[in-house]
Amino acid sequence: MSLRSKLLIFGTGWLILISALHAYLNIDWSAVLNDYRPPAKRKIMVAYIPVTCQLTCPVTDYISKLSQSGEIFLPRLFQGFPEIKEALISNRMQAAFIVAPLAIALRAQGVPIKVVYLGHRYGSAVVVRKNGPVKTFADMRGRTVAIPSRFSDERLLLFRAMKVWGLKPGDIKMVEMAPPDVAGALAAGAIDAYSMGEPFPSQAELGGYGRILFQAREYWPDYMSCILVVQQSLIDKRPDVVQELVDGIARSGLWLDKGRPEREDAADFVGRFYYNQKPALLRWALTHPLDRVMYTPLAPRKADFDMVRDLMIETGVLDKKIEFDDYADTRFSDGARSQTAWRYQAGIATAR
Repeated sequence: MSLRSKLLIFGTGWLILISALHAYLNIDWSAVLNDYRPPAKRKIMVAYIPVTCQLTCPVTDYISKLSQSGEIFLPRLFQGFPEIKEALISNRMQAAFIVAPLAIALRAQGVPIKVVYLGHRYGSAVVVRKNGPVKTFADMRGRTVAIPSRFSDERLLLFRAMKVWGLKPGDIKMVEMAPPDVAGALAAGAIDAYSMGEPFPSQAELGGYGRILFQAREYWPDYMSCILVVQQSLIDKRPDVVQELVDGIARSGLWLDKGRPEREDAADFVGRFYYNQKPALLRWALTHPLDRVMYTPLAPRKADFDMVRDLMIETGVLDKKIEFDDYADTRFSDGARSQTAWRYQAGIATAR
């Protein structure tokens, strides 16, 4: 065999090997195969970002894969709410975890989605530079504060604190920033503070360059941030799938609230396999203290959403009064009330 033939065979083999590795490592085969299933059998796509108020999404995916019935849905990681919004509008995502004001705003704009469950309660905070000039909220006047979206509870949280301290809307400059970018921006001095969900407040604490000025619950009892929305078409055509999704999320919330071992385990597998975050960061956010974030109760409550809607109107991001029943469907949270926590322990490789 000539040298040229040997080189051709070697090159062809190398190309096949590289192509196979690329296909194995970079192609999402679950999504590819899902597209070939009949529409009534397809797994739904659920969007999420790497924050603790959406932790029940990866927890449900991870544990359900170890159960006899297998995975409930296909989770998809995004880095910010604007991208999720576009995915919902284009129907690329059938369900998503987004902030509550954004869900209300989208529904008011005619986007056919409904709120079916919450992500968690508490878990947001306002963070400032450690040893910086901001000692109390009154010192925030004239400062630049990052928020995840103008349609976010974290923005409304700032307005609630401003009322208490007598600050006017123009006294603080708010800039929208993707949650994964805020800690670095604070450390670099590009912003003076941020109002954000966990684990990003914990990231500044552990990094030694930030401190928590206040937790959300100090100005907003029973605070909620992210919620689960689904497309109306999915509710109409496959309500059983929506119920299965909400049931799974409910079971994960109950499992996470069992205690420290469950939260430390979740911090490990979610950090490594879903969020691309250090498990130590999530572990801190989930356990210091244990009620820093809570995953029960998560049924949508009209009073909570009415308050959010009214604050949106007051702060200029909603121009009409939309009623709770127009954007929420509580049938599925009602159906999940009888659910119990996943029967899952780390390392056993099976779940019920």
